[in-house]
Amino acid sequence: MATQAQQQPKLHLAELTAEQFIDIWNHFDADGNGYIEGKELENFFKELETTRRGTSDPSHAAFKEKMKEFMAKFDKNTDGRIEMTELAQILPTEENFLLCFREFVGSSAEFMAAWRRYDTDRSGYIESNELKGFLSDLLKKANRNYDEKKLNEYTQTILKMFDLNGDGKLGLSEMARLLPVQENFLLKFQGIRLTVKEFDSLFTLYDKDGNGYIDEQELDTLLKDLCDKNKMDVDSTGLVGYKKSIMALSDGGKLYRTELEIVLCRDSTL
Repeated sequence: MATQAQQQPKLHLAELTAEQFIDIWNHFDADGNGYIEGKELENFFKELETTRRGTSDPSHAAFKEKMKEFMAKFDKNTDGRIEMTELAQILPTEENFLLCFREFVGSSAEFMAAWRRYDTDRSGYIESNELKGFLSDLLKKANRNYDEKKLNEYTQTILKMFDLNGDGKLGLSEMARLLPVQENFLLKFQGIRLTVKEFDSLFTLYDKDGNGYIDEQELDTLLKDLCDKNKMDVDSTGLVGYKKSIMALSDGGKLYRTELEIVLCRDSTL
């Protein structure tokens, strides 16, 4: 994550590449929560106005009016903050793989199904060669023209963007950051990610018939109890969505230990 000590990125929006966009996003999303909001948003817009006009004054009425116009244009869900896919609209069309991704995978359930399809070795990660295939299919589906050089650039940009530990591969929670924030159900479980020991105990408890996998009914009970125990404010609709998303990882309705571990375990051995 960028720090204030690092050089401030310059916002020449019409000339941005995908990689430059990531640098700007990481700088202004200082707390890494997937949004630019509050002071982060004010700092972002101040830099934007300084780039455009050579000066800016957050206390000035004109500044506040321009910021209001900016939010009306980019804050599509009107929650008063900007998420990555909203801000990505400033990118030139050929660079805008984030919006391309959003069109391809509109829900977390679709995302999980895509994850299962491209995590071909069931390692719990998408590695460079798997990511490249994923992006190739993504671009074809969106009818975007690309060459090998551009595909390699996109692959490296996404690795830079989401490979937080620098190991050259992407875990599920990292790739899920490409989803619109409201669709990223994994964010809901961040505060209760389990250790391997806790997860093993939990899986054994809810695999009531001891057949080595959890079915949809067992998962339903597990999620309800997990949410209640951790005082998560989740309504029945949200719970159904979580269950649908997780079951998209399953093998014909059978959710094996390694598949559920990817979602719930913070120090997975995969």
